[in-house]
Amino acid sequence: MKILIIGGGGREHAIGKKLLEDNHSVNLYFYPGNGGTGMIGKNIEKNQTLLELGLFAKKNAVDITIVGSEIFLIEGIVDIFQNLGLKIIGPHHLAAKLEGNRIFAKSFMKKYGIRTPKYDIFSCYKKAINFLDKNIGSVAIKTNGIAGGKGVLLAHNKNEAKKALKTIMIEKKFGKSGNQIIIEEFLQGKEASIISFFNEKQIIPFLSALDYKKIGENETGMNTGGMGAVVPNPYMTNSIWRDFQKNILEPTLEGLISEKLTFFGFLYFGLMITSNKVYLLEYNTRIGDPEAQTLFPLMKSNFLDVLQSFFLCKKVSIFWKKLCSCCVVLSSTGYPEKYKSGKIIIGLNSLQEPFYIAGAKKEQENWITSSGRVLNMVGLGKTIQEARKKAYEKVQKVQFENLYFRKDIGL
Repeated sequence: MKILIIGGGGREHAIGKKLLEDNHSVNLYFYPGNGGTGMIGKNIEKNQTLLELGLFAKKNAVDITIVGSEIFLIEGIVDIFQNLGLKIIGPHHLAAKLEGNRIFAKSFMKKYGIRTPKYDIFSCYKKAINFLDKNIGSVAIKTNGIAGGKGVLLAHNKNEAKKALKTIMIEKKFGKSGNQIIIEEFLQGKEASIISFFNEKQIIPFLSALDYKKIGENETGMNTGGMGAVVPNPYMTNSIWRDFQKNILEPTLEGLISEKLTFFGFLYFGLMITSNKVYLLEYNTRIGDPEAQTLFPLMKSNFLDVLQSFFLCKKVSIFWKKLCSCCVVLSSTGYPEKYKSGKIIIGLNSLQEPFYIAGAKKEQENWITSSGRVLNMVGLGKTIQEARKKAYEKVQKVQFENLYFRKDIGL
């Protein structure tokens, strides 16, 4: 069995490790991959077009392609691969707009009665300013495009909101993503991530996760791709879970089928839990990062069997270990903005599984940092506290210049 995994971070390393753990004879390809993926498979040469990747998969008789990174999905990799007769996990170009186009997603939520915060859409800076002048209170200002997961600025008063608006629409910090923006009602509560399988007929949720998105402790500072996660989410009670299924999952499934947005792949629900309700903040059409690194060590089911069940139209069942998981992300100081790479990593060879390479490469005998997020340290335990303790014990074993991590993951 040959599998191609698209992406180059810790999520893709985690996918590959899980596949190999369940099926030792699997041959893995990664594009573009990283130092960790190169240890368990073959990294494909960079700067390939989507068509060239498809032709590579065709020539090498790749059985299944799994897309980890959202950029490839939004650019239409699934359509290209399917046109070549290849099996690929992910949404076609139109369905990928549920993640890549926030206004499209919000319109979908509104049409199908999916509970989401109140919002207004603007493409004119002056009209947006006028709206803020008439509305007092905390808001979330979001770019229409996802901007690498960082295109969301929270503002707790009018001055902060106007500054955020200028940053996005005038200074173009997030590029063309900010040509249209959403000003959304700010909800106070706890976030939750629900990743699920979608097999065109049913949505099968994974365990709930709590993702730590901000660079600073106590959820302060800029948005990042994720600085850590715990599973299960302690705020996802049985009553909240039922509310999620009734007011978010079920109408989402109805809408996907009605709008012909069906696909074989993953659907991520980004949620906000308030005092008694749950709201949908966003969709992702892929596995989250670092949620994947936190979830896969708990998955008891054979991941490849689950993927193959998609294409065989079999009913999907997923079984989980009765444990908790905590993932702590080690990053380069300065991330998610400017940071320095090329730093030697000490202690990596002494780590016990599970851990994942997010942005590091091997040069001769040394591991070297190569990205903003560098490593994912994962601990497992009977409680979140035990899992957290084990994750931070691994953190203490690794060193590199300009190392940064949050100390409050799992607290």
